Amino acid sequence: MSKYDPLWHWIQERETPDFVLEFDEIGKILGFPLDHSFLTFKKELPAYGFQVQKISMKNKTVAFKKEEAK
Repeated sequence: MSKYDPLWHWIQERETPDFVLEFDEIGKILGFPLDHSFLTFKKELPAYGFQVQKISMKNKTVAFKKEEAK
C-alpha cells in the first residue's frame, strides 16, 4: 500500500479524462502536503488508468490524463 493510494483511488473515480488539481487540493485528499516523493510514486498511477501529464511548480498544479485503452 502506497501513501498515495487515497489520491489514486480519488482520481480513478473521476469521470473526467483530463483535469488539473492544485497542490493544496491534493494535500486535502491525502491528508498531508504534497512532497518530492510524489515524483517517485507517480509511477503507480498508470495501474489506475491515469498518468501525470504535467507538473507546474510555478502554478502549483498537477495535470492528469486518462490513459488510452490499448
